Amino acid sequence: MNAIFIPDSSAEHPSPLPYAAGVTHYVDSEVGRLGTVLLHRPGPELARLTPRNNDSLLFDAIPWVGRAQEEHDAFAAELRGRGVEVLYLATLLAETLAVAEARAELTEQVLSSPRLGDTLRRRVADHLAYLDPAALADVLTAGLAHEELRISPERPGGLVWTMMDRHDFVIDPLPNLLFTRDSSLWIGDRVGVTSLAMPARRRETTLTDAIYRYHPRFVGTRTVYHPGLEHLEGGDVLLLAPGVLAVGVGERTTPAGAERLARQVFAAGLVHTMLVVPIAQERATMHLDTVCTMVDVDAVLMYPNVASTLSAYTVVAGPDGEPRVDGPAPFLRAAADAMDLDQLRVIDTGLDPVTAEREQWDDGNNTLALAPRLCVGYERNVETNAQLERAGIEVIPIAGSELGSGRGGPRCMSCPLVREPLRPPAA
Repeated sequence: MNAIFIPDSSAEHPSPLPYAAGVTHYVDSEVGRLGTVLLHRPGPELARLTPRNNDSLLFDAIPWVGRAQEEHDAFAAELRGRGVEVLYLATLLAETLAVAEARAELTEQVLSSPRLGDTLRRRVADHLAYLDPAALADVLTAGLAHEELRISPERPGGLVWTMMDRHDFVIDPLPNLLFTRDSSLWIGDRVGVTSLAMPARRRETTLTDAIYRYHPRFVGTRTVYHPGLEHLEGGDVLLLAPGVLAVGVGERTTPAGAERLARQVFAAGLVHTMLVVPIAQERATMHLDTVCTMVDVDAVLMYPNVASTLSAYTVVAGPDGEPRVDGPAPFLRAAADAMDLDQLRVIDTGLDPVTAEREQWDDGNNTLALAPRLCVGYERNVETNAQLERAGIEVIPIAGSELGSGRGGPRCMSCPLVREPLRPPAA
C-alpha cells in the first residue's frame, strides 16, 4: 500500500479540484491522528424543519439554522487548526454531479419515487434538467417544495401536484446529512457505504455512494459494504484497535447487518475480531457511540449506567469461513481481550447518576478523537469534560446548543477518511 497521504494545505495543486485525485484513504482506529474528515455544513435542509415534520425527520427540536452554522463553522475551524483537512459533503456532491453518469443516476433515483405519479414525475425531471451541478446538489440535499416547482398553465402538474399542499415536499429534505458518520465508514483502505434503517434517511446513502464511486478523488476506492444490504449504521461501528471492531445492535443496526459486515471484513482480511454489542432500542441510545467512544488507545469514555451491564458476543472467522460466535461476555472484558490489553481504562460520563444521565442525553459520550488523548466534545458537558481532563485527555470544547437538536455529537458529525495508522498497513 502507498504511504498515508496527509494533505498540505499550502501546496499548489495543478488539478482544477482543490485536492488531488487518487489520494490514499486509510483508517484503522478511533484515535490515530486525524488527517482528513468529511463534514456536512448545515444548510437550507435544516430550515425545512417545522413542528409538523421534525419528528418524522428525526429531530427533537427546531434548530436555529444560523446559529447551527456558526457552531459548525467553529467545529471545522478547530479541526483545521489542528492540521486536519476538512472536506464538505455538499462540495463533493456538486463536483460529483458534474459527471454525467452520476447526475443521471441520482436524478433517476429521486424521479423513481412512486408517490410522484407520471405527470408530476415529468415536471420534476424538467425542473432538475435546468439546474447546474451546484443547484442540483442543493435540491438533492435540501429537497424541493411544491411551491418551488416550476409549473406553467401549458404544462400542469397533474392530479398529484394539484392535491398537494403548497408546503408539501416533492423531494424530501435530508436534515440528517449533518451526521456524516452514519452513511459511510472506513475500515482500513476500504469504505463501507451503509444501509440506513429510518425511512427519512435512506436517500442519504445514495448521495454518499455516488460520491465514492464517481468523484475523481475516490476513483478506484474499494468497498466493504453498500446500500441495499441489511441495516447497518456508522454510528454503531467502533474501530477499537487495528483488526478489532465493535458493532452495536439496537434501534438502527440489526443482527443481520452485523453478521453481514462480519462476513465482508473477514473475507477482505480487514478484521480478525468483531464484538457485537446489544444496546437498548431507545432514542437516547440509538447508536453504540451514544454509549461509548474511544479517547486513547486503551481508554473509553462510557455512560456509567451501562458500563457494568453492557455485554458483547465475540465473532471471529471460523476455519470454513463462517462467522463463529462466542459469548456473551462483559463488553469491557471482551474488548480488552480482543485488543490484547490487560484492561480498558474507563472514564465515566458525569460524576453522579443524575449528571451522567443528563450529559449522556447531551452527547457527552460522543467525542471525536483527533489523536490519542486529544478529543473534541460539547462544551455543555462540563463534568464529563472535567473527568476526561483528570484522566489526562485534552478536550477541545465546542458549542452545540443547536447542532445537538438532532441527537448527535462531534463523532456523529464527522466521518474520518484518513487517520495515522496505529499499525502500519501491510506492504
